[in-house]
Order: sequence, then structure tokens, then C-alpha cells
Amino acid sequence: MLTPSLKNKVAALWDKFWSGGISNPLNAIEQITYLLFMKQLDENDKRKISNADFLNETYTSTFTGLFFPPGTDSKDPKNAVDKETLRWTFFSRMPGDEMLLHVQSRVFPFIKQLDGTSFYFTKHMANAAFLIPSGRMLTEAVKTIDEIYAELERENRFIDTQGDFYEYLLDELRSSGKNGQFRTPTHIIELIVELVEPKLGNRIADPACGTAGFLLGAYKYLLTQFTSDAHKQPDENGFTRGTMADKLVDDSAKKIVNEATFFGFDIDPTMIRIGLMNLMMHGITQPRIDYKDTLSKNYNEDNQYDIVIANPPFTGSIDKGDLNESFTLSTTKSELLFVERIYKMLRTGGTAGVIVPQGVLFGSGTAFKDARKILIEKCELKAVISMPSGVFRPYAGVATAILIFTKGGDTRDVWFYDMKGDGYSLDDKRSALTNPDGSRDFGDLHWILDAWKRRSPKQESDRTKPHFFVPKAELAENDYDLSLSKYKTDVYEETVYEKSEVILGKLKTIEKEIFSGIEEIEGLL
Repeated sequence: MLTPSLKNKVAALWDKFWSGGISNPLNAIEQITYLLFMKQLDENDKRKISNADFLNETYTSTFTGLFFPPGTDSKDPKNAVDKETLRWTFFSRMPGDEMLLHVQSRVFPFIKQLDGTSFYFTKHMANAAFLIPSGRMLTEAVKTIDEIYAELERENRFIDTQGDFYEYLLDELRSSGKNGQFRTPTHIIELIVELVEPKLGNRIADPACGTAGFLLGAYKYLLTQFTSDAHKQPDENGFTRGTMADKLVDDSAKKIVNEATFFGFDIDPTMIRIGLMNLMMHGITQPRIDYKDTLSKNYNEDNQYDIVIANPPFTGSIDKGDLNESFTLSTTKSELLFVERIYKMLRTGGTAGVIVPQGVLFGSGTAFKDARKILIEKCELKAVISMPSGVFRPYAGVATAILIFTKGGDTRDVWFYDMKGDGYSLDDKRSALTNPDGSRDFGDLHWILDAWKRRSPKQESDRTKPHFFVPKAELAENDYDLSLSKYKTDVYEETVYEKSEVILGKLKTIEKEIFSGIEEIEGLL
């Protein structure tokens, strides 16, 4: 979450775009993302140079050599541009109009066809346009971004900087009618990644990836596994993370992480570009994010992935004529179809962590029951973690749940957890909570992980507790109902009241005191 000072700077940045003529929220976010990408490309390159020096490795800077802008003769040395001049730290010091021309004609074309970038990046950046119209507006935006980075540096905060921009800016998408375009909170992503435990060599996918937050969360988790303890630290949500990856020394392993691990799909071209740049600016050189409707007839990547993590959009009904014919669920409800899609995407033995609206857990329709039956009869449904309705405020107030399941496993007992809080207020402000001593209050986040690692069906039968197991047979008897309230035993504390005559006696005493006070006041008049 951004501090009030940072929020003011981000709001000022938005105002600059609005007053400068870029009033469409999605266009504004895309242009801000391009600037962030330019800034982060420079920052990452300098960090990699420093890391290479520290590890005594060889690293070739992204800004080494010459660049020939599109449309120029690459055989004529007069057209060559020194790549060092394409760094943020170089062009950010230029006068406004000169900077605008330089960024439009050189820097932006450079990032659109970066050497060594993935086919997907160059494919989806082909139609991207730099829309900032004036040198004044560019100068102000660059200055504000520099101020934001400087403040983050002073706070020494370990956060997804671009994600915080999205968190604050994406609310505008909701008001402009862009359904489903809201970012899953980073701490919920981190929790799910910790639960599914991705490993090196896994193919990790998100069928509705948006800004690629889940894939980024999995990437940070993997890097942490290969980072020495000396280079790890708790992030703002209390999860231990490290990005040095100094233990990942094998070139073939690095190639796997960069080129064959992360796969995302979306139907919004702008979000695809944002997702690609999000992963690239965090160090993934070859992310695979593509334009595909994973519910349509054109998507048939079944049995392909070891890990699927997602918060698919709950946008209501899908046009039946466009649906993939392999679906067995007789429905057009996207929340149910995505459950089956994720099941189909998984390899046998693969694990999913997915967020669903709680209606999926108890809906009485045939399709709802059949979806839950897939999870229980064709998978090992491991966990149902019910989350409070405020987790996705201010973008949505629906109550949700996390499902953890492994394809092809045998469900015996399902672990239920009743999350009461996630470390933030459950109102529209979503303020970070603190303990009486001033330390961060992380809600149930780390209790869930601790209980998950120690879970035992034999020891967790008390359904008055926050977490407990329910056997498969009982679930089947209840039409595979997965709502926590169906199985949790509520504990009511008996309230003991005083006898009526005692209460009446106290009331009479109070009445006498009141009249006595009135008489005393009258005597003073």
C-alpha cells in the first residue's frame, strides 16, 4: 500500500495525464507503464552490473552498443545512436521538447524491439503507441516518477513498485466500465504462492493474467529459494523474500526460469503489454504472455502445466457459441468454466491455487454441483480458505475463497480455514493494521501458513476452531457443498443477566438520584 505522501504523488501524476488530454484510464495506465518500464530498465541494468561485479560474473549491459532507429539506414554510421543515451538517467535531464522527440523517435522504438526479448513482447508491442503529447507533460511525469522512486528508496520498502501504481490507478478502470480489471492484492498472491510451492522446472500459468501479478509472485518465490539467507528480508507483508538468486548458478537452470517457466493469457491487448513489461522489468527476459481467450474454442492447451495460479474474472455469462466444446459443465457462468479450464490445464499431479466467489462453494444449480464434483472426485481438493468480503474492496465487495487442489489425486479429507482478516482494514480504505506495540498486524496470513504446514486430519476435528478437516464422504452427502458455514460449529457464549427485581431496584435508585439532582438545581435558581 502506498503511503499518503506517495498517494499524493501518484494522484498528481494522474492529474497531469488527465489535464494533458489522456483522459482514458486504461490509456493513462499504459503510458505510465511505458515510462516505468524505461525507468526500471535502467535501474535493473545498473543492478545487474553491480550484481555481476559482486559475483565476479560477466554481464553485457542492455545499453551497450549502437541502435539504429526504425526507418534509418543501418549501414550509415550517421544514423547510429549510442544506447547509453537511451537510459532514463540520460534523457530525464533533457529539456522538455528535446526529451519528447528523443523518447518518441529513439527510446520508445528501442524498448519495442529490445535485443533478446521474447517473441511475445515484440509481437504485442508492434501496435503500441507513445501518446504523451507534449514536452511539458513528459517532463512533469518523469520528475514525478523520479520523486516516487526516491521516496521508496528512502523508505527501503521491498515492494512491487509498479503494482502499487496499478493498485492506486486501476480503480479508474472500474468507473470507466472495464469490468474485472482490478489487481489481486500482493499479500493474497504471496499467500497462494506459498501454499502451492512452485519449484524450479515447473511450468506455471495464469489463464486470465491481467498485469501478471500471480506470475510475478511465483517468480519472486522461486528466486527466494535460490537466494542465500544473508540476502533475504521480510517484505511489508511479513513474507521472506530475496531476489539475488546467488545460488542459481547453472546456466541451464537460469534459461529454464527465463524462457520456459511463466505463461499467461488474457483478452485485453493493453493488459498483455503491461503484463509483459511487468515481468521483464523484474528480470524475466522471455515471458510468455499471449492474446488468448482460454474459455474459447481456440484454446486447447490441456495437461500442460504443473502450477496454475489465478484470480479469474467473475464477469457473469459467456456467449455459448464461443465456448470451448470440450467443457463438460453445462453453463455459461465464467466462474464455473474457469474452474474446469484450470483443471484441464493442469498436468496429472499438477497443483492449482485459485480464487473463486463463495457462490461457487454452495450454489445449488447442477453446474455448480458438477464443478465441485470435479474438484473432489477428479482431484485431491486440499484446502478451502474462506476470505472476508472486504479483501477486494474498493473494487468488489463479494466474499471469496481460495481453493487448493491437485489434479488426479485422491480427496480424503478437505482442510477448511476461516480467515477473519488479512492484515488490512476491510473497508474501502484498506489501511494497513498495526499491533498495540506499533508492529504490523498481518491478520491470519501467517497463521494460515503455519497451520497449513502442521495440518493433520487426526488432530483437527474440532469444528469450533478456525481450521478443521471434513471427510470426503460427508462432503458428498451434502451435494459437495464446500461452504465453511455448512460444517463449522459456532460457539455461543451464554450471557447471564441479573434478576428483574435487582434491575428494577437499580433503576429506582437512579431515579431518586435524578430527582434529587433536579431539586438541588431548582434550589439554586
